[in-house]
Amino acid sequence: MSAVPPQHGAWAFLGLPLATALAVTPRTPVLLLLAVTWITAYPASYFLLALVRDRSSRHPAPGRLVRPLALWSAPLLLAGVPLLWLRPWLAWVALAYLASFAVNLAFAARRDERALANDVVFVAQCTAMVPVTWAVGADPTTWPPDAPSHLWVLTVAVGLLLLGSTLHVKSLIRERANPRFARLSRTVAVSSVVAALVLALWWGLPSGLALVVPFAYGAVRTLALRTPPAPGRIGVIELVGFVLLVACAALAQAWST
Repeated sequence: MSAVPPQHGAWAFLGLPLATALAVTPRTPVLLLLAVTWITAYPASYFLLALVRDRSSRHPAPGRLVRPLALWSAPLLLAGVPLLWLRPWLAWVALAYLASFAVNLAFAARRDERALANDVVFVAQCTAMVPVTWAVGADPTTWPPDAPSHLWVLTVAVGLLLLGSTLHVKSLIRERANPRFARLSRTVAVSSVVAALVLALWWGLPSGLALVVPFAYGAVRTLALRTPPAPGRIGVIELVGFVLLVACAALAQAWST
């Protein structure tokens, strides 16, 4: 069995909150530890979930999953332990993530990891990394921290984009025969443009208008793609939207200063 999870789109989901948060986050080497911990936590959790799913199968073979789990757990601990030492308050964040991971474990035990509810939990986990990234960089001494309003705008933007991407991809692949799901995807995509305009006002005009661009792209993409293209092409199209959000967040912040 490959030691790399086959869910290629998940890597973009992991990178988006980190990259977007950098627009408003003070730079510090500790962010490198956070990035390694966050990125390696995904494959480690993937193979742990696979172990749980395997135990419920008729012919479990846990041996093939232990090696990749150990392989990814090593860098996770090597980066995570010093990160926790430098930012002890992350222990509370880790507990919150473990609580949400219990939901993922429940879906794995039922062999229903593709359920939309499970996907929404993953979207929430990724979205939460936007304020976590800022907090690791800023290292606030008081709680709740006095975070900039732009941080919360970007947090909502990341959540909207990840939710829209999840619904769009599912409507083209697993739910392609479900017209109601396709309508839901289109409704969310168009509504996200309206929400982006509200976010632009929250951010401040005119610089906030840059944040509307990735959502306008997402609406056009969803309305135009009625026939599912090849999975690889779907991935590239989604990646363009993610890159647009990162670039537009950086542009909006530079425009504001």
